[in-house]
Amino acid sequence: MEKKTFEPPVIKKLNAGMPSKFGMTPRIEAIPEIEGHKVKDLLKDHGSPLYVLSENTLRSTYRQAYQAFSTRYPKVQFAWSYKTNYLAAVCNVFHQEGAWAEVVSGFEYHKALKNGVLPQYIIFNGPSKSYEDLKTATEKGSLIHIDHFDELYMLMEVAEETGKKPLVAIRVNMDTGIYPRWDRFGFNYDNGEAWEAINRIMLSEKMELAGLHTHIGTYIMTAQAYRVAASKLADLAVSTERKYGHVIRYIDLGGGFASKNTLKGAYVPGTDTAPSFDDYADAITGALINSAIKPEHLPLLILETGRAMIDDAGYLLGTVIANKRLASGRRALITNVGVNLLFTSFWYEHQIHPAEKVSQHTEDTTIYGPLCMNIDVLRAAVDFPLLKKGDHFVIKRIGAYNMTQWLQFIEYRPNVVMIDTQGTPHIIRRREDLDYMTRQEELPDHLKNFEL
Repeated sequence: MEKKTFEPPVIKKLNAGMPSKFGMTPRIEAIPEIEGHKVKDLLKDHGSPLYVLSENTLRSTYRQAYQAFSTRYPKVQFAWSYKTNYLAAVCNVFHQEGAWAEVVSGFEYHKALKNGVLPQYIIFNGPSKSYEDLKTATEKGSLIHIDHFDELYMLMEVAEETGKKPLVAIRVNMDTGIYPRWDRFGFNYDNGEAWEAINRIMLSEKMELAGLHTHIGTYIMTAQAYRVAASKLADLAVSTERKYGHVIRYIDLGGGFASKNTLKGAYVPGTDTAPSFDDYADAITGALINSAIKPEHLPLLILETGRAMIDDAGYLLGTVIANKRLASGRRALITNVGVNLLFTSFWYEHQIHPAEKVSQHTEDTTIYGPLCMNIDVLRAAVDFPLLKKGDHFVIKRIGAYNMTQWLQFIEYRPNVVMIDTQGTPHIIRRREDLDYMTRQEELPDHLKNFEL
């Protein structure tokens, strides 16, 4: 007869009968498999912890987004945001679906080229482009989004040196009625700075003004903010054509679309509150179609989607290291997944699920990672089942930013696996080891020997 796992007695309020105003009694379902592969088998084959990405989900999410916009507007182009996840396998899935590359550094620009993206399909954003970055992008014919006047003047120098007209857009920040207002990136619309930048570009005749761009913020929970942004960019396009007879070729609404993760401090889950692609598409395309832009001059609509396109496709699998009691009496669960691998745990209340069916009894729990740092907390307080040492768990919606903002801190970064559309797992980034971590180090001769 199998010995039952011991569950210590706890005093807990039971909510029976009708649901309260906050919904039904919390219950966390197990996730025993991903895309037909058992979690325990994935961990056995590839090690724990483990990132898993679903190619099926990446492709289906992209197609949903494209359909939402392309059925409402005649000219739509998506550009994959490299900073969200720049693993080559991820980028190339989106490039195969038709997405351009949107990059924000020289590193990302050259990674896009290495991935096989033609230069004319690379959008170069970001506030810190070097002179050499701008020169390369100009010579190759990429789209350069100007962030500030110093960059504008530097591009004039590049144009003189290369004898080529850079293809440019200006980045525009503005009041769209949301808080906090992002005014760090680009030229301000409301105080006239953006219009001044356009005039300087047009009068210099050293650059070709191809587009207008804005990135109003991150995790925008109201689609109406995009309606305001699209309307203001449309006004700039109309004013440019009226004054100079110059037609703006594209309007780029950046990213910021929310995924279905739940932000810290939110009262309602993100699955219930995040706008859909249809909501964003209605707001953006409606503003452009109803603007004063002439129908024959409707610009290409570019969208630099990131988080909303990939979060659902990502899972982080791990293993319980230990259980303990804190001084307060609260239960603590220690796992081998820390904030070094789940950077977004600083923003989100991530959904964590056991990988096998466990007791329905739950307890108020703090879930920690393995790092020797007090800030290594995945969930500060969650009603969670009683897992024991060696049990596995799955964290959902982790595809965005966790594989670019991850840290090599105390622990090695693990394998990343993508399950293809036929159900076959592929390692798309290998686990680090000591040789990898020390490859770039140089040890001076006088420090090579010591006695203890």
